[in-house]
Amino acid sequence: MRLNFNLCNLEEKVKNSALSADRKEAREFQTSSSGLFFKVKKVLYEKKSAFQKIEIIENDFYGRVLFLDGLVQTTEKDEFFYHEMLVHPALAIHPRPEKVLIIGGGDGGALREVLKHPVRKAWLVEIDQEVIKACEQYFPWLDEALADPRAELAIADGFDFIQKTTERFEVIIVDSSDPVGPSAILHARDFYRKLKKILKPDGLIVAQAGSQLLHLREHSQKAAFLRPMFRFARFYSAPVPTYPVGTWCYTLLSDRIDPLAVKKLRLPDGLKYFNAEVFRASFAQPVFFEQALQKKE
Repeated sequence: MRLNFNLCNLEEKVKNSALSADRKEAREFQTSSSGLFFKVKKVLYEKKSAFQKIEIIENDFYGRVLFLDGLVQTTEKDEFFYHEMLVHPALAIHPRPEKVLIIGGGDGGALREVLKHPVRKAWLVEIDQEVIKACEQYFPWLDEALADPRAELAIADGFDFIQKTTERFEVIIVDSSDPVGPSAILHARDFYRKLKKILKPDGLIVAQAGSQLLHLREHSQKAAFLRPMFRFARFYSAPVPTYPVGTWCYTLLSDRIDPLAVKKLRLPDGLKYFNAEVFRASFAQPVFFEQALQKKE
């Protein structure tokens, strides 16, 4: 799940609907002067929840497309790029992931991927129940995942949940919005300190971190506080065709497990993108990105 970085300060230019006035196109401005558009075959769903505008359209190439406040969250065509790269790097290297916490991810893709592993229980914490309802209707993988007896849904604020839970987790997945605006709290030092308190000693935290190109400053700031906090704080990246600039970043954190030292991955069946070669390659970063991570704020 994500929030557009470059539109946060556009004030009157920001609109929370992706649909054009004639409802023939759905558009996302990924910067103030560029973006992505979809021709609308059919508008499937529209609703304003207490938190955001929810829209689902059908497109000839991408299939069903979910927008929240005018921003692409997931499409039937390319969702596996994002969800497999968010979930499997951590689940494939932990020796015994029994309890998994997912913060955000109301479209259900992350939960579906977690349940491909032999976990004992997986919690999905989503603040907006209307997103759950819409995705259960139009993205059937969510309904199937929630029907799994190992899955537990909590309609709650993720920050509140981690402060109140008495559970301890082997893997925590942060499928939050991008590191700006109201969601900035889920990318801040205090949030990660609280996550670490509910993480088992050999546990892993993985979080989506935003666009490789558009969020350079945020990546630099995050690296500055995560590296002293965790023995291993690794950034990795992978393509997501319908996300801004097309390359998306993630952080993988642990005090016990270094992903670069793991020799063998535990891969489930049925994957479409993630494999051992992709895993290793995803930690190789371009020069400009490495320079941003090393920059002192």
